[in-house]
Amino acid sequence: MVISARPKTRSLAGATILQLVPALRDDPAGHAAIDIAMTLLQSGARALVAGGDGPLVGELRAFGGEWLPMTTDTINPLRIAGNARQLQKLIAGERIDIVHAQSAAAAWSAISATDKMPVFLVTSFPDRLAPDSWPRVMFQGSLARGDRMIAPSSYMSRAMIERYNIAPDKITVVPRALDTAKFNPAAVNVERVAALRRAWGLLPQMRVVLVPGRIAPWNGQMSMIDAAKLMVSTGDRNIAFVFVGEDRGEIRYRSALKRRARDLGIDTLIRLVGHHADMPTALAAADVVVIPSIEPPLSGRAAAEAQALGRPVVTTSVGALPENLLCPPRMRDELRTGWLVRPGNVGELAQATTAALALSVTAHEALGARARQFAEFMFSPQNVAQAIRGVYTSLLARDL
Repeated sequence: MVISARPKTRSLAGATILQLVPALRDDPAGHAAIDIAMTLLQSGARALVAGGDGPLVGELRAFGGEWLPMTTDTINPLRIAGNARQLQKLIAGERIDIVHAQSAAAAWSAISATDKMPVFLVTSFPDRLAPDSWPRVMFQGSLARGDRMIAPSSYMSRAMIERYNIAPDKITVVPRALDTAKFNPAAVNVERVAALRRAWGLLPQMRVVLVPGRIAPWNGQMSMIDAAKLMVSTGDRNIAFVFVGEDRGEIRYRSALKRRARDLGIDTLIRLVGHHADMPTALAAADVVVIPSIEPPLSGRAAAEAQALGRPVVTTSVGALPENLLCPPRMRDELRTGWLVRPGNVGELAQATTAALALSVTAHEALGARARQFAEFMFSPQNVAQAIRGVYTSLLARDL
């Protein structure tokens, strides 16, 4: 049955919310869906999640959430049309108030299903725009057709507004959640930190500049090599520059980094250690974390992780990175959690990293505490889920 009017203004308590996710896998997207569902249940709402199977289905059901099997991660037009018909039946049968589509394919099904139905549609933007080709732009355009839209960053919000001519007041920026319980100084084993420093061949008093991220030209590691030369040119060579990240895909670039370090006479200070599974321990071993990207990364996750561990961050003003730390002019100098430099500017990178290393013990601890507090406020799963709950609440409370 098709209904042309939406229900009257109401609160979240008693409402039914359906999330459409690719799958309930043990990954950030899966955990985010779980966190949202739990927050909804705590608010008195009913929480449904539809998508592919995964190890988190049991967790969802354990605390009262409901899972519906559906292949939402598809570009098959027939499958999308079939999902739309299934959603129409769900909306009518389960009295769903809000459908939250977290992928472009799910959004296409939801658009068709919610047309002329008494239900709101929320969509979530990805971390980057689709390539500039007509089919991809059109396909991602489904995410621009929600009653409300959630962007992971202001950077992505602006890009979607420009491409799809979206009204800015329909978009809410909510950053991706980070497991701040895992990325927590109190959860790190100091013995593992010491063992890792030994494995990296570091002397006991050596300070560590950690550069996380895949070894690739766009991640700017060459800038860090050149900045390292400037930093030690005054004679202070008690610094190790540790590059942690997958390094098997860009063999030539990895070799170029090593060659450049050798030509500059700093090869004994450089460590290219490859991928490390225990990033909280790696970050805890650092005195400062540097993200020298020269092109926008997929997200600012590395900056968030470092601050959650209470580490100063130096990063570049590309993509969403400036949104993921506090520094002038956005914040007063005494409240900074890191430094922002222009991409590829070796002098600024060296100066900012040196400033971070020059902090007194007291100043370093104070900055670390601020960084941890900022990360908790911005990226904790609880606060992110609460922000998304606020989007739902604002829709249900809207004058109709």
